[in-house]
Amino acid sequence: MIGIIDYRAGNLTSVARALRYLGYHCEVTHDLERLRRAERVVFPGVGAAGQAMADLKELGLDNFLKDCLASGKPILGICLGTQIIFDYSEEDGGTQCLGLLSGEVRRFPEPLLDETTGLRLKVPHMGWNQIRWEKEHPVFAGLDPEHEFYFVHSYFPVPAAEETIFGRTEHGLVFVSAVAKDNLVAVQFHPEKSGRPGLKILDNFCRWSP
Repeated sequence: MIGIIDYRAGNLTSVARALRYLGYHCEVTHDLERLRRAERVVFPGVGAAGQAMADLKELGLDNFLKDCLASGKPILGICLGTQIIFDYSEEDGGTQCLGLLSGEVRRFPEPLLDETTGLRLKVPHMGWNQIRWEKEHPVFAGLDPEHEFYFVHSYFPVPAAEETIFGRTEHGLVFVSAVAKDNLVAVQFHPEKSGRPGLKILDNFCRWSP
């Protein structure tokens, strides 16, 4: 079973629907015993970092995720679930996060300008963009460089360690959109909303043995 971590953040149903479409048994839950029995976990979500961290702590899911990382259980972070795996986020006046990866999360500057045209770009960044894949990883295997993925976010990760960076995207500035270390993989975009390329990432994750 694949556990989808329910910490009162949005977008969980979309992830479950995508995994079931691929033929995988999954469950959206915050029950720690059920999550501990899961073979791997997906950590999705949309929302604010401060509230997310408060809910994770209340439900005991902050320590569960740390235990998952230590145990070698595969973890996939998506969007907000990617941002709060880092040490700190600028959101909500500054939020201490999980610290599964070293680094911080910053807000897009405003105004955010297109470097080529000088035109003002929208924040939040919402829409389809390509990923510049920088190195190989089993979860990102079989993707065409021309593939586009769906983003909705105002904040982006800034990892401390270059070796954890696997993909970058440009929206006014070049930001990190895919990271990985050991049994943890995380993406700033939404694979569950990104058509066949996104489903490929989810399928790769479900087959991955770190």
